[in-house]
Amino acid sequence: MNPDPSRRNTPSGELPPVVSIVIVTYHSADVIGSCLDSIESAGSASREVFLVDNASTDGTAEVVRTRYPSVHLIANSDNRGFSAANNQAIPLCRGRYLFFLNPDAELTGGCLETAVRYMDENPAVGLAGTKVVYPDGVLQETISLRYPGQKHAANELKGLKGSIACVLGASMIARADLIRAIGGFDEDYFLYGEDQELCLRIRQQGFEIGYVDEAVVRHIGGHSERASASADRWRRKTLAEYLFYRKHYARETIRRISREDRFKARWRTLTIPLTLPFLRDGDAAREKLVKYRTILATLDEIERPGRQGDD
Repeated sequence: MNPDPSRRNTPSGELPPVVSIVIVTYHSADVIGSCLDSIESAGSASREVFLVDNASTDGTAEVVRTRYPSVHLIANSDNRGFSAANNQAIPLCRGRYLFFLNPDAELTGGCLETAVRYMDENPAVGLAGTKVVYPDGVLQETISLRYPGQKHAANELKGLKGSIACVLGASMIARADLIRAIGGFDEDYFLYGEDQELCLRIRQQGFEIGYVDEAVVRHIGGHSERASASADRWRRKTLAEYLFYRKHYARETIRRISREDRFKARWRTLTIPLTLPFLRDGDAAREKLVKYRTILATLDEIERPGRQGDD
């Protein structure tokens, strides 16, 4: 990331915003209006909004450009991925806090003030997730107390602060100076895994990951990948998980995790077909079958001789 100092300068007499909201879009024309409208009516906390569009072909950038002129729009000519797109905006932000928000999410009243107050009152917290609910009000699980494969990686993850491992990247607030100091998001992650990677690196700097129960965000979920085939999503998720392992775990630890993943996937690919004749609706079971077959194929791809991380 190369900051543009002129962009971050604040005109004489004007206070910088408290929080800079960063949104990355990809084919989000049908939801971005509701997201940006919710920010405009979200309360009195001073804010600025950056939106990075990853070459959408559905008119997302045009919607933002014509209907929301106060939003700082960065329109990419190609899809750079979630991490790289966030990193484009971070150097331009003037707020002392960064609020990363998905385009299919909406802030509720007082959300920003509550999140900012939490961060002000908890200096040991480097990044915090908000409470996230589905449109029908059902709570969405957004907190993880363990990293993937952590039961095999006790030695690699010693001494981390706090009890929360990571929070969902759909809605989270972080200290801007800290995010810049650690280099922003890891751009090796295109989609999936970047939130847990960021949270781990923040904890490695001696900070905790927090959770703001009183700050509520409505979230549809899965919007950016809704057009992707199920097998493609599971391949991406598996690749991101093993990228995380290669960055943070010892080779022997990764081998143990891989053996366990293979055993589980093979067992499920054998047993799921046996249950299908007895199910009224086998769609969920067939989806799981796709999942585990894809995991096996992706593990073969990852462990093919010559790939990074192989012996």
